[in-house]
Amino acid sequence: MSARWIPAWTGDEGAARALAAFAARFGTDGVAPTVWSAPGRVNLIGEHTDYNGGLCLPIALPHRTYVALRPAPAGSDVVRLASAQEPGAGLVEMHLADVGPGTVDGWTAYVLGVAWALRQPGALPTGSDASAIGGFDAVVDSCVPYGAGLSSSAALEASVAVALDATAHLGLAGPADDPDDAGRALLAAACVRAENEVAGAPTGGMDQSASLRARAGHALLLDCLDGSVRQVPFDLAADGLALLVIDTRAEHALVDGQYAARRTTCETAAARLGLGTLREIHGTDGLAAALATLAADGAAEADIAVRRVRHVVTEIARVEEFVALLDAGKVHEVGPLMDASHASLRDDYEVSCRELDLAVATARSAGALGARMTGGGFGGSAIALVEADAVEPVAAAIAAAFDSAGLTAPTFLLSPPSAPAG
Repeated sequence: MSARWIPAWTGDEGAARALAAFAARFGTDGVAPTVWSAPGRVNLIGEHTDYNGGLCLPIALPHRTYVALRPAPAGSDVVRLASAQEPGAGLVEMHLADVGPGTVDGWTAYVLGVAWALRQPGALPTGSDASAIGGFDAVVDSCVPYGAGLSSSAALEASVAVALDATAHLGLAGPADDPDDAGRALLAAACVRAENEVAGAPTGGMDQSASLRARAGHALLLDCLDGSVRQVPFDLAADGLALLVIDTRAEHALVDGQYAARRTTCETAAARLGLGTLREIHGTDGLAAALATLAADGAAEADIAVRRVRHVVTEIARVEEFVALLDAGKVHEVGPLMDASHASLRDDYEVSCRELDLAVATARSAGALGARMTGGGFGGSAIALVEADAVEPVAAAIAAAFDSAGLTAPTFLLSPPSAPAG
């Protein structure tokens, strides 16, 4: 069974597509647009830890979302949007003054939400002029697979964020060859607020940070308690390895209540334990004591809380072990941590599904060093760390397994750690 691959566009190809889509929608008269882009992400390990103040370790995909954007005439707050992915959706037009929570839905919420968030009090450094963010015309195109758990939404938000940063002369992102991490952290915070409050998805900040703050050739160790980051060298090719991404084609949606339910359970458990976040639980003894307290609660949901908390705390520990192995040059030894992460997500956090479990099990049996689901779960993608010369055989084995099970054929992509938004 042959595998179907999703290639990343080159920068020139993505820009050309976005510009062509812009010209088709708005014509070629007037000021020409400029193109910005931002990557999707894969999380190596550290799932559902971001909103618990934990650690995670994403990398930026080579697959990116491109936005061709031009500012509206001075004084106008009218935004006109179109997407090459949704040619039949027509042109969306809205005044920025009318944007806010509950006012817009669908893909445009991720665009309009970023502009709204950047205009809110406190979003920008003292001295920055939020009123400089006015109306604009924009068309987006993307090769980040939609619904695959690879953060197409954050790629859209981040591409718009760096575009508005440039056109409003905010100076937060910095040049592409010397990005300003502190400024990008502010842009990421605005993207998170857009997703939480305007798009209505209660996600943490990992996806937006990865899209804006990652670096090529590195994994991003993100501390979600204080927002600090460390760039961890992650040169797979030098070690004869590749990261295979399997889009199971089992679509997920983080606004359907399952994601929010798990976040609520974790926050309630932390409050029950008298903690600000589950990050404050330390070591084997600390975890045992916390789980005993929750189990003795007597509430109907006590068993669920125990399993959710156990996943979060052990997952944070796995991130620490994974990074320690990378720092020691032992990338070939991280596979068991990936396997344990998937088991925890499947059994304790209950966010896996038949397709994800099949992809992971088949990858391992075909020779992967380790494999796990990645992203929010309930569908989406899995990743497998494989020897570079085993990429095609592992992908073919997974495709054959899906065919035998009567499932929709998966798609595949490779994910060398890539560049951030710019």
